Amino acid sequence: MNFRNQKRYIVDKEREIYAGIRANAPLIVRADGRNFKRVLLEHKFRKPYDERFAKGIASAAELFFVKSGFDPLLAYIFSDEISLYFRFVPFRGRIEKLDSIIASFLASALTIALDFKDPIAFDARVIPVCGDEEVVAYFAQRQAEAWRNHINAYGYYGLIESGLSAKEAEKRLRGMKAEDVHEMLFRMGINLNDKPSWERRGIMVVRHGYEKEGYDPRAERGGTVTVTRYRIAQLWDLPLFNTEEGENLLMRYLRECE
Repeated sequence: MNFRNQKRYIVDKEREIYAGIRANAPLIVRADGRNFKRVLLEHKFRKPYDERFAKGIASAAELFFVKSGFDPLLAYIFSDEISLYFRFVPFRGRIEKLDSIIASFLASALTIALDFKDPIAFDARVIPVCGDEEVVAYFAQRQAEAWRNHINAYGYYGLIESGLSAKEAEKRLRGMKAEDVHEMLFRMGINLNDKPSWERRGIMVVRHGYEKEGYDPRAERGGTVTVTRYRIAQLWDLPLFNTEEGENLLMRYLRECE
């Protein structure tokens, strides 16, 4: 190399395509499993839902709260999707950092939780939100998607068990309304209302505050003080977020860490 022309070959930070793209908090990062249909098949998980996988992905989200160095307020999970809500983010909101680190951490955490031998991957995207109302609306929309996913998953595998091929099942479901799929499943002896709540409505991971008495030698009255501590909790029996009960639950955890 001619070192007099070395500058022509140097790739500096100005060429990092996304380095300058930032997002202001509050924001949500949604991570989706990549090719998880193949992963679940290879590891012989039950279809369309397997509690072992659900526990694994909930544990991965919980590990993110504890070990990642990030500070999410809550996470919402269904299928192979994890949405994490942040009021504050590191790296001055650099999207390339947020997406890459969060996706890679969750992939590692799920690999540990389920003892996978082969690598897995998540992709991630950033969704800015403005205020608690938008946060509630976002999670209500994702929960509605969880319900649609629930209906279609049972419809798809119900048709396959009835003798249709995968392509035939997809073709049959295409264009069917949710109530029609629900009725078809009922005729097959499958009542979705009897399925576990977490399948239909998803799972939340939250920071749960509780009061604890402690000792402070600087305090009056013998040094006894009451302090607020936080632990991570998994919620497997959620209300509908588009109801007053569901909105109140979300608002409780949104305000808990203020």
